[in-house]
Amino acid sequence: MITCIITYEIDPYKKDLFSTYAQNWGQAIPECGADLVGYFSPHEGSTTRAYGIYNIESMAAYELYRQRLMGHPLGKENYEFAQKEKFILKEDRLFLKNASLPHAGFIAP
Repeated sequence: MITCIITYEIDPYKKDLFSTYAQNWGQAIPECGADLVGYFSPHEGSTTRAYGIYNIESMAAYELYRQRLMGHPLGKENYEFAQKEKFILKEDRLFLKNASLPHAGFIAP
């Protein structure tokens, strides 16, 4: 299992638009095959940092998921919405593996 963490730099005056964007992904991402943990927007501290986090089986599964997402009606609409409204200033993806599994009952040699 791989976890994708998307770090966004957003326009602090357009947080409501990012929330709409996040809610749209909340519908489209699970329909396209990823296990969405959630989208997180600024609350306290930074007013410009937001995150999207989801799990996917493998990088091969990720490539298929991205193809499905690009063809998904709400996915396409959401990409266009972000481009039109320009509330995302920067976007970075990081793929991680959970190195601590299993969390309980495991004793390292």
